[in-house]
Amino acid sequence: MREGCKAGGGRRMECSWKTVLLLVCASLGVQYTAIRTLRDSLSGPCHGGVYHCQNRQPKDSRWRAMCEDNTLPMETSAMVSRRHILLFATTRSGSSFTGQLFNQHPAIFYAFEPLYHVQQAFTNSSGRLRRALDRRSLLGAYRDLLLNLYTCDLRFLENYIRPEPQDHVTGSFFRRSSSRALCSPPVCPEGGEGASASGSQPDETWCPKKCGALNLTLASIACLSRGHVAIKTVRVPEVGDLRTLTEDPRLDLRIVHLVRDPRAILASRMMAFSEQFRAWKIWNATGRQPHYVDLAQITSTCRDMADSAETMLQRPAWLRGRYLLVRYEDLALNPKEKAQEIYRFVGLEMDESVHSWIAHNTNNSTPPTSEWNYKYSTTRDSKATAESWRLRLAFDIVRTLQTLCNDTLSLLGYRVVHSVADLRNMSNSLVEPRPFQTLV
Repeated sequence: MREGCKAGGGRRMECSWKTVLLLVCASLGVQYTAIRTLRDSLSGPCHGGVYHCQNRQPKDSRWRAMCEDNTLPMETSAMVSRRHILLFATTRSGSSFTGQLFNQHPAIFYAFEPLYHVQQAFTNSSGRLRRALDRRSLLGAYRDLLLNLYTCDLRFLENYIRPEPQDHVTGSFFRRSSSRALCSPPVCPEGGEGASASGSQPDETWCPKKCGALNLTLASIACLSRGHVAIKTVRVPEVGDLRTLTEDPRLDLRIVHLVRDPRAILASRMMAFSEQFRAWKIWNATGRQPHYVDLAQITSTCRDMADSAETMLQRPAWLRGRYLLVRYEDLALNPKEKAQEIYRFVGLEMDESVHSWIAHNTNNSTPPTSEWNYKYSTTRDSKATAESWRLRLAFDIVRTLQTLCNDTLSLLGYRVVHSVADLRNMSNSLVEPRPFQTLV
């Protein structure tokens, strides 16, 4: 498929229309809705999203020949079995680690935090506009972008990426290196599936250097060529905010809700974002609570996790069969078994590449080599780190969090501690054995 393409300015690939069309139309399993999103940019046999060869007689002899040779795919059951997966989590809950379970699958197009661009565009807007934008507006923009990404219209991101892409090419795509699909052909002709192989450590720089700027048209084609789409986000507060997407007939949305002990979340945020959590670190080191310490953020995190779980327990019709609650601690302690449970829920077979990634990345105790790799590392001794926060967090902070988040801890099956001795006694887990069943 690389024939007909050549390196253009900025190292982006410039492809003939025939090559681009072949890449799109030869991708078995593409949805009607996904093809339709590209109709304005791709003319030819796929124009308008309808490609029943028996129902159209292309005027151009080149496309007529392709239809006669059955080069263009007919509608098959694969087209209606496309999975749309949302890894729904909060910051420092283990979502980068969990997202790799999808990123490593060769049939899944994985996007890491694309809603970042929406948040940045809203945050950086003018003061007057920012005041006019409320929570509902932001959530509406999130949902709109998710719908377009699930139908493989990555060019819709151009509404939010800054600086604005030129000719559908950008060098500002957030965390591109975290997606194998965006660092592999056809998006990156010099990349490959081995470029971010199962044993390698993610790095923020290698993909842009090797692949050049990101061509969003080719990224859309890469998305169409894979059977399923998975997106990770920590920016949607509560599962109820996703209802319109679960009810959209164009999607088969499966929500994997990743939760974690809020005491562990705070301990991880303190390490990863030192400046932002300086007051917490002073409190942890001195035992004295600064008057300016921000309790609102962790309180909001607890409330959002609890609200989502409470929504699930109400068993609404719009969520049945579409929601699975996963505790990070359970995944860390039994990664293979929990990964298989997740794949059963989304209705896919767990590829051997996922098995291999788990084997390589859940028994590694080597410390990260940089601050960036610490923040976003997906390689760890998962069993040893599941409750390691108990050795770092001061008891006074733990006691405060237990007061703020008591309902959340109880609902999700996390035990409270009543003394320093309880906190440091690692032989007694604070994670209660508790199954969380898929809503059916």
